[in-house]
Amino acid sequence: MFRGYLRDDSLWDIEAEMRDTKPQVLDIPRVGVWQPGELIHNMTIRLTIDDALVVREIAVAMDDVPHPECPLVQAPMQMMIGCTVGPGWRQAIERNLGGIRGCAHLRELLFNMATVAFQTIPEEPTGDPVQGPPHYVGKCMTWDFNGPTVQRVHPVFFGRQTKTGAKEVKSG
Repeated sequence: MFRGYLRDDSLWDIEAEMRDTKPQVLDIPRVGVWQPGELIHNMTIRLTIDDALVVREIAVAMDDVPHPECPLVQAPMQMMIGCTVGPGWRQAIERNLGGIRGCAHLRELLFNMATVAFQTIPEEPTGDPVQGPPHYVGKCMTWDFNGPTVQRVHPVFFGRQTKTGAKEVKSG
């Protein structure tokens, strides 16, 4: 589950939560046994970001984890402070928390928190040919430079870029 909201101090909180269970007994030798429906992971991340999408704070809670070592990954999460949620976000996550420096589950949550930030924080109106197109144009089928949505919403950018060269799917 993901949530985003404006705080009273004009910063933004983007939250992510992961909870998982199994429908059968999970027995991890020398660790423990989880009954069907019992939480295996219960993790949350809260990113506090400013209007420029720069991470100001990060908080992590790991209320349920399958291994006693799992909570050790909370401290390295602070490496994301100062990073910008935008171009290069995934690379910053991998650079700071990749491999054994972090947790695969928390990284996956962080990757997707960018989408929530973009949907939560109002974007300054763009469409100025000098400033360039909004960041989402050309990043989704709906926002194809050659598609009807760009033609309708941002006509100044319509047709500006050629097709990606991806194999076209023929119908019928």
